[in-house]
This record gives sequence, C-alpha cells and structure tokens, in this order.
Amino acid sequence: MIAKTRIIGIDPGSRCTGYGVIDSDGFRHNYIASGYLKIKGDELPERLGSIFNQVAGVIEQWQPQSMGIEQVFVNKNVDSALKLGQARGAAICACVNAQLPVDEYTPRAIKKAVVGNGSADKQQIQQMMKILLKLDFVPQSDEADGLAIAVCHANHMQIKNRGIANKVRGGRWR
Repeated sequence: MIAKTRIIGIDPGSRCTGYGVIDSDGFRHNYIASGYLKIKGDELPERLGSIFNQVAGVIEQWQPQSMGIEQVFVNKNVDSALKLGQARGAAICACVNAQLPVDEYTPRAIKKAVVGNGSADKQQIQQMMKILLKLDFVPQSDEADGLAIAVCHANHMQIKNRGIANKVRGGRWR
C-alpha cells in the first residue's frame, strides 16, 4: 500500500487567496478541504499580515505535509504582479514557518496537469476539480485553483518519488 501525503495548494492573491487540501498517493486524490480567504486590510502591509496569519491558520487546522503554490506571471500590469508576488511571499513564509516543503508551478503547468490543456479557462478548472475529486459541488474559482495546484503538486511528487526510487534501485524510468 502506498502512503498518502496531505498536500495544500495555495492560489495567492492580495484580496482573495484560494486554498485546497487533498490526501494523495500520487495516483488517487482525496478531497479534504478547500476555501478562500478574504484578505482584510486597506493597506498592503496589513493585507500581507492577514495572508500570513490566515494561511498559518489553515495549515494548523489541516496539518499538510507539503505545499504547492502558483508562480507569479507578469501580464500587462507590473504593479499587480508585484502585489501578487508579495502576497505569494506571505503565504510561502507561513508554510516555511510551519516547516513545510514548498514547490512552485506555473499557471500553464497547473492547467495542463488537471485539464490537459495549458490554456484552460476558470470554468474548466472548476469542472475538472469537481470530477477528479468526486465533489458534489462546483468549487468557487479561487478554491478550485487551490485544489488544482494541490493535484498538480501531487502528480509531480509522484513522478519525483518514482525517479528517486529508480535511482536507488539503479533502474530506469519506466
């Protein structure tokens, strides 16, 4: 029997941060919890403190063993990307403070891992999370993104672990 790992996926935002918690053995994923954190505060430093504290609370409640987070991408608005990067930093600090290993994934890699298409839209992500995790509801967009990041991370951990096991046995990728 393959051991399950509890994983948290974080979709950072300076106003709303989504999260998803799953248990996974790399092949089968079981839904544990998901939601979104409404970030309090008018000024950015206040909001960053809120992200740190609320993510720390979710970690304490659900006790994940590993964390995946979305990487920042710069679109047209550099100011928004900087704020997103700072929100991401606050979430990462909460995870590091809880001694969780952190892995980062591009939005395209996340979409490709859960939908099979790196250009998938929000509704496709939501529907795939409902199907893959056998949910009886369609998750809100930010929480669906958090769940998708957790599933992407679980898939990558399985590949990484298989590679380590093959190296130990002196084998090749199968």
